[in-house]
Parts: sequence; structure tokens; C-alpha cells
Amino acid sequence: MGKTVCYALKQWPYLERYVEDGDYPIDNNRVERKTWLFADTQRGANASATLFSIMLSCRANGVDPYAYLRHVLMELPQREEGCDVSDLLPCSNTIVQ
Repeated sequence: MGKTVCYALKQWPYLERYVEDGDYPIDNNRVERKTWLFADTQRGANASATLFSIMLSCRANGVDPYAYLRHVLMELPQREEGCDVSDLLPCSNTIVQ
């Protein structure tokens, strides 16, 4: 917690600038998007590819990605290991659109 507070205090001048000048963007999405182009490890690349695949499957099936992930991440821990999870796929008729 101490590291987090220390980091926040060091960022305070930048936050003040943002509040004082409405021309500053609230996010850095342009920079953040580019970080997805690089993966430090094979496992990281596989994880990114899996996430992209899930998000694009949601889009193709008209499912809100955030709501989908929230639903799946709350549902999976309640399931027994090795059980059928096909009803949790974005193309499933049981997923609320």
C-alpha cells in the first residue's frame, strides 16, 4: 500500500495539470494500444491471442465483451473441474446479449 501511495504522490503534479487544462486527454489509449503489439514471452503472446480471440468472438456474436467476461469469470469458479463449459462461449444462446 505504501508503494501505491508513494507512486500516487509522485504523479500528483501531472494530475493537477490535467485538472487545470481541459485540453489534456484523460487517457493514453493511443500509447496503451501499441503495447498490445509486443509480447515479452511466448506465454504472453498466447495469452494476448486468446484474449483477442474472445473479444472478437463477442463482437461477432453481438455480445458486450465486458459483460461477457464478468459473467464468465463469476460463473467458472462455481463449476466443477472438467465440466462442459460450452454454454459459456460467446456464441451460446444462454449468454445474455
